[in-house]
Amino acid sequence: MRLDKYLKVSRLIKRRSVAKDVCDGEKISVNGRAAKPAAEVKAGDVLTLSMRGRLLEVRVLSTPASVRAEDASSLYEVLREEKPQQN
Repeated sequence: MRLDKYLKVSRLIKRRSVAKDVCDGEKISVNGRAAKPAAEVKAGDVLTLSMRGRLLEVRVLSTPASVRAEDASSLYEVLREEKPQQN
């Protein structure tokens, strides 16, 4: 599955166009390498998202073409999450 589509289906990013823009801005890596929107994502891959000072690292568990909103979080496992410090 394409990276931009996976980000949308998994609800990590709400819209595919935003996912594409984030990928083009090199804010997302797949297995430690910067990824383009068309990069192939498969189960077992580790995605790292760096947006708005937030770092999120997830392991892809499955890549179905579509999923219900309430089941979207079952597509990945959060490995690490760092949020910006509040002053």
